[in-house]
Amino acid sequence: MSKRSTTTVAALAFVCAVTVLTPAGLAYAEPSPSPSPSSSPGSPSNSPGVKELESIRKKIDKLYHQAAVATDEYNAAEEKAADQSDQIVKLARKIAAGQQELDGLKGRAGAAAREQYRNGGISQETQFMLAGDPSRFLDNAGRAYQGQQATRNLMSRLTRTQDDLEAYADAASAKWKALDEGRKKKAAAKQRIEKQIKTARKIEDKLAKKEREQLRQLEEAAEQKAQTEWLSSGVLKEIDGKASAAGKKAVRYASEQLGKPYVWGAEGPKSFDCSGLTSQAWASAKQPIPRTSQEQWKQLKHIAIKDMRPGDLIIYHDDASHVGMYIGKGAIIHAPRPGRNVTVAGAGSMAMLGVVRPDA
Repeated sequence: MSKRSTTTVAALAFVCAVTVLTPAGLAYAEPSPSPSPSSSPGSPSNSPGVKELESIRKKIDKLYHQAAVATDEYNAAEEKAADQSDQIVKLARKIAAGQQELDGLKGRAGAAAREQYRNGGISQETQFMLAGDPSRFLDNAGRAYQGQQATRNLMSRLTRTQDDLEAYADAASAKWKALDEGRKKKAAAKQRIEKQIKTARKIEDKLAKKEREQLRQLEEAAEQKAQTEWLSSGVLKEIDGKASAAGKKAVRYASEQLGKPYVWGAEGPKSFDCSGLTSQAWASAKQPIPRTSQEQWKQLKHIAIKDMRPGDLIIYHDDASHVGMYIGKGAIIHAPRPGRNVTVAGAGSMAMLGVVRPDA
């Protein structure tokens, strides 16, 4: 077994053990208060205490949450743009083929018109009277009738092809317009993402190293509190689903990404955002799913929490802005947010919206 695999297994085993063994109602550890100026000579007079740090933590959480929502919008716009581009290419091919067919039909229509001109446009009655052999005339008339039918069919095809070309052109124009609007939405989402992340990092950068560590402890304490409350309901006793073959592959893929950084809009292989990780994990199991957490929530089959099994996806927050993969024993693997790496966490450490199953 490789060093990475050993580390991965150890990490999973540790977290799963913690989530399973944590008794209901267990108190979670609060970080020690920041020392006051009087108790720590030389510390800044404006050094924040625990309450202020907790307020800062909530503010940063809100900023990163807003960035996550915008990231989903960005990813959705990018996925839609790729689909629209494919459709435009297909329409362009149809237009090219239709134009080639139209040119051929026009050539045939021109040849038919020239043939009629050579016959002088003489009516069938006149041709009958001028014909020396009535049976020959009738034979010629039959061929002429077939020719007329062929001409009518030709003109009908010509009209249909022209109509199709106009429809293809209109559709392509509409797709171009939608693509342009999508690009604007994508650009706007990118601006919001970068603004929220920049603001959050600016707040963190103002903190001293010790305060940043305390902030991290507060984050972990809040997650542990939520996980403890979730476990105290006894829900874990009801969850005993076994992973499907595809689910095992998806979990294996997600486990191999542990430690890689979160980067918004990323789908691997070096970095991921939350839905980039889950969508690629299931793609590795030959089960394509929507790219964004919101679409995963909308399109995939909803599963009761008590029925979830490893490989299922847990969607978080009322706006479905985050997703993690359930790996069993009350734990998930997820890409948390900018500044964090793909990690194992408690399934109940965030506000759970529901569970979906990619291979239902």
